Amino acid sequence: MEPSPDHPHAYFKRQSEPHDAILNRIKPPPWRDFTDPAKNQNERGALYIPREEEVALVNAAFQLRRPLLVTGKAGIGKSTLAHAVAHQLQLGEVLVWPITSRSTLQQGLYHYDAVARLQDASLQSQKSRHRRGKARPSAPDIGRYIRLGPLGTALLTSTKIKPRVLLIDEIDKSDIDLPNDLLHLFEEGEFEIPELSRLPEGAVYDEITVGLHKRESSTKSIKRGHVRCEDFPLVILTSNDEREFPPAFKRRCLRLEIKLPNEDELRQIVEKRVALNPEDNPKVTTLLKSFQSKLESGEMSTDQLLNAVYLVARDLSSEDAMVIKDVVLRPLNQ
Repeated sequence: MEPSPDHPHAYFKRQSEPHDAILNRIKPPPWRDFTDPAKNQNERGALYIPREEEVALVNAAFQLRRPLLVTGKAGIGKSTLAHAVAHQLQLGEVLVWPITSRSTLQQGLYHYDAVARLQDASLQSQKSRHRRGKARPSAPDIGRYIRLGPLGTALLTSTKIKPRVLLIDEIDKSDIDLPNDLLHLFEEGEFEIPELSRLPEGAVYDEITVGLHKRESSTKSIKRGHVRCEDFPLVILTSNDEREFPPAFKRRCLRLEIKLPNEDELRQIVEKRVALNPEDNPKVTTLLKSFQSKLESGEMSTDQLLNAVYLVARDLSSEDAMVIKDVVLRPLNQ
């Protein structure tokens, strides 16, 4: 049987000889374009279509200054909701704290690099030995070695004019103690940095400038190591329902469950995210129907549909389209 001719957008071909097809790459999907992270995040939020229940609960979370616990199937758009809120209300880049089983409260609040400070102090001391008549060197400024985490940055930079949006992603992956550790913070909206608060009193130590989280370009001053938010940020926690949370934790949160999209909502998602009208492409229409039937009977996510539609819209051969339908749209529980 002769191999079918390769599609013009195929990079890896059924041949052994090297070729230059990779030089003719097409533009990646908007959600997988990493050339401009800020633009990518902005587009992600701009293309989200919120439902009435989601709008109501986000507004309630703003008004009550309470965290919003968002549950639902994987890939249904829980994290994107946070980006949509920040985009629409012009609240700046979302501060993201991805949770793992090793995440601790302090990691979300701040990081103190004591080793780097000790190394710099040692180098400074060595240099001073070669300088006669110089004063004894002082310890390096401790603020240079403290960087706030996403949670600490959200609390410090939220103001009554513009609160920040903090996404605590997949809180159900956390250690069993983390939800309880967050309780006091959610109630009081403040925390302390012991490395700063235990410094001796005096004008030099009363106010220390520290760095903010990742791409945050500015710094902030902290008085006596105590951080208290001016206005509570919008905290959105996502969960894939892989564990149950203690009642005390749920009491401090508003809870939103994102339901599976219906057929009309899926068409709107495809139109916005892939910039394609499904009715103009019979292959995409077939994919939508196949996805809808699988969605009702198995574990599926909308990003699987978007991946499949994006590839099928490239006018693939019938053999490639069949592979995409069977593999890309395979239920997650299989």
